[in-house]
Amino acid sequence: MEEEKRQSSRSIIFNKYEMGKLLGQGNFAKVYHGRNLETNESVAIKVIKKEKLEKGKLKLMNQIKREVSIMRLVRHPHIVELKEVMATKGKIFLVMEYVKGGELFAKVTKGKMKEDLARKYFQQLISAVDFCHSRGVTHRDLKPENLFVDENGDLRVSDFGLSALPEQRRSDGMLVTPCGTPAYVAPEVLKKIGYDGSKADIWSCGVILYALLSGYLPFQGENVMRIYKKAFKAQYVLADWISPEAKNLISKLLVVDPEKRYSIEDIMKDPWFQYGFMRPIAFSMKEPSSEDFEIEEVVEIVEGERGQGTSENNKNNKQAQQSRPFYNAFEIISSLSHGFDLRSLFETRKRSPSMFMTKFSPAAVVGKLEAVARGLNMRVTGKKEFMVKMQGTKEGRKGKLGMTVEVFEVAPEVAVVEFTKSSGDTLEYVKLCEEDVRPALKDIVWSWQGDTNPPSIS
Repeated sequence: MEEEKRQSSRSIIFNKYEMGKLLGQGNFAKVYHGRNLETNESVAIKVIKKEKLEKGKLKLMNQIKREVSIMRLVRHPHIVELKEVMATKGKIFLVMEYVKGGELFAKVTKGKMKEDLARKYFQQLISAVDFCHSRGVTHRDLKPENLFVDENGDLRVSDFGLSALPEQRRSDGMLVTPCGTPAYVAPEVLKKIGYDGSKADIWSCGVILYALLSGYLPFQGENVMRIYKKAFKAQYVLADWISPEAKNLISKLLVVDPEKRYSIEDIMKDPWFQYGFMRPIAFSMKEPSSEDFEIEEVVEIVEGERGQGTSENNKNNKQAQQSRPFYNAFEIISSLSHGFDLRSLFETRKRSPSMFMTKFSPAAVVGKLEAVARGLNMRVTGKKEFMVKMQGTKEGRKGKLGMTVEVFEVAPEVAVVEFTKSSGDTLEYVKLCEEDVRPALKDIVWSWQGDTNPPSIS
């Protein structure tokens, strides 16, 4: 009887996750522990109510879109993973990886760490921050409360709610919105003249390293203004127990002038940092795709909320869905919730045209592709009659970049050329296509996929 009562009181969403205890809450969202019913995996579920968003709709919606876009963009072993986004008419559910070890802040409050452990956490933090910066993402709120330790004792960066994407920068590449936590904010962020988000992140990393090795913060005071005054002068004292090498690194990070502050590259060359450092294999992680965030069951849930969700209707819905393509969850929600269009959450930030039309013969196109490969210092690793495989010679962020190009003759004097990434990093592939491949092929291209005025074949 007690078990039946417990089962009936369980909160199940989308027939996929069981909602558990409340882990924390903010102004417009609550985070719950959850369990995947199929795999039994623990997850963290961030629940955002539509009514909460409407009070400050534009700003909050932009923040949510940005956070989701960023978390899809920065898949890395030391960053908390966004697994899935789901929605009903009234709520948005962000399903994230659940990190069991808790906040790094809890360890800092217990006092100083042994230098080897502090170095390990700092190395993992810098690896994650470097990866974010390579994607054009600056975190802007790095602090121990936003860093978690998993069951293996490894660091995970979380909370990208204040992060910035490249499009938020001014034409000179600077950010202008001051944000962050007072004890960790770089001095230039508060000067209202524009700041480099990447350099500001490095200052915050310096504060974190100081806290790990000291057990307390470098800039302290009874109020925020006193903290700022000390930070503006880089006025701090290094404890005697910190090694000279670690002291030297901290002194290069907590530099008021951002132009003189260490870069990520400088940090990675530092002897104290390099000791035992192993770069994580980021390319072993799954690439994000729009399919990761599409769910068939949302139709059933939304219909149920509208009072049409009988078991027979649900059965018919599922049978109908089997004969048609998947629908984007937010397209369905948007059609039922006017003025609450979240479809852009699922749109890829940047896509490279993957196809073009040409009037050249397939043989001529293949010859041109081989010449382009040589010009880009790529090896032709395989070639069939109308297919060319190319691979870069340099190691990228996720291994050597590779692509396959196929040529299809669709009509007399008309061929379609299709590109596919076969290995390596997606953003590096996009950059190569946009900046190198596309210009190199301009003399044989008739029209790229997505051109606003494609030619007529007739």
